[in-house]
Amino acid sequence: MTTASTSAPSVAVPVHQRVAELAAAHIGSWQDGYLKDRSPAVAALARLRRGAGREAGEMPDLWNLIDTDPLHAQAEETRSLSERELVRAENALHAALTLWAFHQQSRGTPMHRRHTRERPGGLGAAVRRLMPADGVDEPVRKRLVRAGTAPDLVTLAQRLRDIVALLRREDIPLDYALLAGQLYLWQWPDGPAAVRRRWGRSFHEQRRAQPTPDENTTPDTDKDAS
Repeated sequence: MTTASTSAPSVAVPVHQRVAELAAAHIGSWQDGYLKDRSPAVAALARLRRGAGREAGEMPDLWNLIDTDPLHAQAEETRSLSERELVRAENALHAALTLWAFHQQSRGTPMHRRHTRERPGGLGAAVRRLMPADGVDEPVRKRLVRAGTAPDLVTLAQRLRDIVALLRREDIPLDYALLAGQLYLWQWPDGPAAVRRRWGRSFHEQRRAQPTPDENTTPDTDKDAS
C-alpha cells in the first residue's frame, strides 16, 4: 500500500519576481558599498548612471557589470527562460539599475528601499510623497500619467528619469526591485495597462498610509518615513 504524499507541489517562480529578486541582490551590494565609500561600488554606480534613460544595447560597458547569469540558470522552482523572456528581463534590469544609480548619486542615505505595507515603496507612492498632504500637484501627477503612456521601454525609462530627478531632489526612496519586475511586465501585451493600474493603486496606498494629525504625537525627522 502506498502513502499519498502530503508535500505541496512546487510552484514556478514568476519571471517578473526573478527579475525583482536579481535587481534587489545587485542593488543591495552596490548600495551598501557606495554608502560606505568603497571604490568598486562607487565606480560601478558611475558606470551605471551613464546608462539611465538609454537602451541596454547602447551600453556595452555595462554588459559585464549587470550579471544576468541567474536568469539563465535552471534551479529548483525555476525553468529555462525563452529568448524573448531573457531579452525583456535584461532590458528591465538595465532600466531599473541605471535609474537607481542616477537616484543614488551623491545621496548619503539609501535611495532603494523595499516596499512594505507600512511604508509603501512603489512608484505611485513615491510620486504621491512629492505632493502636499492635503492636495494634488497636477504637473507632478501628469508626469506619472505620461510615463504610463510611453510607447516603448526606452521612452518610459527617459520619462521615469525625469520623475527620479524629482525624487532625488527630495531624498524620497523607491523600491527598485519592485520597479524592475514591473518594467519586465510592462513589455508584454496588456502589460502597460496592468502596470499603470499598479502605479495608481500605489499612489492611493501612500495617501492612506500617511499619518493623521492625531498620530503625529512626536516630530518625525526621518525623511524616508511614510
